[in-house]
Amino acid sequence: MSELASESSAQRELASESSAQRGEAIAVSGLRKSYGDHLVLDGIELHVPRGTVFSLLGANGAGKTTTVKILSTLIAADGGRVAVAGHDVATDPDAVRAAIGVTGQFSAVDNLLTGQENLQLMTDLHHLGRAAGRARVAELLRRFDLVDAATKPASTYSGGMRRRLDLAMTLVGSPQVIFLDEPTTGLDPRSRRSMWQIVRELVAGGVTIFLTTQYLEEADELADRIAVLDHGRIVAEGTPDELKRRIPGGHVLLRFATLADLESATRAVGHASRDGDALELRVPHDGSLRSLKALLDRLDTDLVEVEQLSMHTPDLDDVFLALTERKVTAP
Repeated sequence: MSELASESSAQRELASESSAQRGEAIAVSGLRKSYGDHLVLDGIELHVPRGTVFSLLGANGAGKTTTVKILSTLIAADGGRVAVAGHDVATDPDAVRAAIGVTGQFSAVDNLLTGQENLQLMTDLHHLGRAAGRARVAELLRRFDLVDAATKPASTYSGGMRRRLDLAMTLVGSPQVIFLDEPTTGLDPRSRRSMWQIVRELVAGGVTIFLTTQYLEEADELADRIAVLDHGRIVAEGTPDELKRRIPGGHVLLRFATLADLESATRAVGHASRDGDALELRVPHDGSLRSLKALLDRLDTDLVEVEQLSMHTPDLDDVFLALTERKVTAP
């Protein structure tokens, strides 16, 4: 048994080193987790490059928060291998914790303390020392636009201010990887966009962000890659544009000045939906530049004058609904 355990540990270390060499901040293979008879994660695979934003989408109960808890060492997996910042989560959890920061759905801010005191508490927990701690607190207060509110109790902060303070507390230890579990839930649009800008600045500085969110616009805006989790499995993964192209419904809308132009375009294009009253032609399109160029070349060859052109592609809402749609059958 000891030999088997030693071999397993060696395999984990080798896998962690391999993921680090590939420049991966997070590497997950065959991850499984159950609660009793309920299978939450069914062998998922994730590979997150360093210095990027990776977004995990899924309906409530899909396993997003469970995944974050496993990756951040809060709970143990039932199977599979997980490496974060080059360290195995199962065999070297302390090294993982030293390399990450976590901002959960609910703020970890202490309402009885001021913003400055909350940050000072975190510097003490990270053993930064008095001088270094004060400097770090001052830097984060400036960075997150909290200087004027620094000496006020956190209980007086707005939702946006609390989330900024919460993230500032996460950054005290200068983490390599930050898990943002639905970080903008309940924020107004202005505060949400402020958080987006902070995320972009963090990534520009080399930090890796693992984001779960209920706001598909947020994932579309921030994520370099997106994975969709459904019934414990990854059902799709890719860039936002790649995922959108998987869903039918994309089209190019052409508008013409005259009926003669519309008729000429109809003959040139072939398969398309025509609206004679609006002088419009709706041409199915996969969203690629090559497909658009081919369409324009056909119109140019037939000397068709187009008054206006616009591209329409499915958004992430369409992607999400198509990939996670529940089929309901009659009893």
